[in-house]
Amino acid sequence: MARSKSSKAWLKRHVNDPYVHRAKAHGYRSRAAYKLIEIAKRDRLLSPGAAVVDLGAAPGGWAQALAERAGRAGRVIAVDLLEIAPIPGVTIVRGDFGDEAVLKRIEAVLDGRKLDLVVSDMAPNLSGVSATDQARSIRLCELALEFARSHLKPQGAFLVKVFQGSGYPEFLAAMREAFVEVASRKPGASRSGSSEMYLLGKRLKGGH
Repeated sequence: MARSKSSKAWLKRHVNDPYVHRAKAHGYRSRAAYKLIEIAKRDRLLSPGAAVVDLGAAPGGWAQALAERAGRAGRVIAVDLLEIAPIPGVTIVRGDFGDEAVLKRIEAVLDGRKLDLVVSDMAPNLSGVSATDQARSIRLCELALEFARSHLKPQGAFLVKVFQGSGYPEFLAAMREAFVEVASRKPGASRSGSSEMYLLGKRLKGGH
């Protein structure tokens, strides 16, 4: 079967992508690891001993980078509906984050421990209908924010991938209601043609 023009263009970008080459050289499972690494370094998000939950973690590039920075004294929990191959220093919870049973499994692993950081790179299964996909994406962001508000330490941080479009202004407002500081980040590893960006919230309002 002949490749479509779009798939050929993607393959060319992929082959020539410096972040793809760096990920292979350093053993990261995805180029996306460098998005997290850049933001974490800039905003000093991680220190040894940190407790972190990674939502939408497959294939595990972010979890790898998190585990490196949290160290042996840290705790990293990776959550995804898709299977994630084992990662040293990472506890993997497989299931739909939107399901109550999966949330209870995460909380059982935490055993009452509050988190220093929650990260979410979740994205919905695409339907091809932009309005539907955007609504689903924002809903995942809202679920991640709700989890972060319930489980972060007062000085904790929340990093979430969001796509600009319908529902984005309302979600940004919700972030500002929840955190003392809210900033947007577009790391170098994010492809320029993508509408994705990352919102970073620091320090919960009200000290929950």
